[in-house]
Amino acid sequence: MRYITITTWEIADGADYDVALRAIEEKRLPALKGFGASRITVVRTSERTSAAITEWPDKATRDAAELKIDEVRRSVKRDDQTRMTGEMRGEIVADV
Repeated sequence: MRYITITTWEIADGADYDVALRAIEEKRLPALKGFGASRITVVRTSERTSAAITEWPDKATRDAAELKIDEVRRSVKRDDQTRMTGEMRGEIVADV
């Protein structure tokens, strides 16, 4: 069964959103795809915040990538002036 993670992010005060997003698009999203994610959607939710919706083929694929994902998240904070503010995850139970 397909599995979703939704993470929320905030860029540092004074950082350029477009510059931060470009770095994420070039480095972070391809890394998630390489770990097995089938789709990643980033939604800008305010001037400094975003939500990333990542779809995985199943929970096992997401769980197998856990350590690598943690490493990417640490580097995002350090390198891209962005911090994760929340996470939700679960199996897709309905889809239209």
